[in-house]
Amino acid sequence: MTAQIVIILVGIALSLLATIDYLIGNDSEKRLINSKVRAFLAITGICLLIYGGFAYSAVNLQGQIEQPETENIRQVDYPVERVQIISPIENDSVACRILTKGVYPESHEKEIWVLLKPSDDKYYPQSDHTNTSFKRNGEWQVITRFGGDKGEEFDIIVYETNPEASQFFSTTIQEWKDNLSYPGLEMEELPEGAEEIERIEVMLEENCRGVF
Repeated sequence: MTAQIVIILVGIALSLLATIDYLIGNDSEKRLINSKVRAFLAITGICLLIYGGFAYSAVNLQGQIEQPETENIRQVDYPVERVQIISPIENDSVACRILTKGVYPESHEKEIWVLLKPSDDKYYPQSDHTNTSFKRNGEWQVITRFGGDKGEEFDIIVYETNPEASQFFSTTIQEWKDNLSYPGLEMEELPEGAEEIERIEVMLEENCRGVF
């Protein structure tokens, strides 16, 4: 349960408590709280509802309004025989938010994940609302968000995963979102069911620290 949802639930509870106490009537013996406390609870509950609703919308609509940039695209040789990145390409200078794209062979059934490895040598799984990369008609893509200084180098790493590894990455991302903290994964924390397929190096064309 996210912090935004908890705030909304507390706001509902306080508002209901104040409303129920008011509806009891004028019999002071039946009322649980006095009028000043009731008014305070009602105002606090409404404020929490407004703040929680705004925060929840801001977090959950972010992906819908994102406009990731598409970088240079590598020419693809057909038929596609393996999972590979086609955008960005090796040594590209990239924006803070891009669309990492690739292709996969027709028979491919595993999930595809993109992880970033910045200069801190930790691994950061990337996702949008589907968590795993979106796959369709032999192409895959995922919104990729960078955080760092201009000129900082990043490895973009593509993994194929089994269901257990895919669930590990999804759970990790959700925990980071809930805690509003993104500490990254050490290499030894990567699940056994994740197999590295391709890796390229890019650098930031602008300062992206604190953007997300």
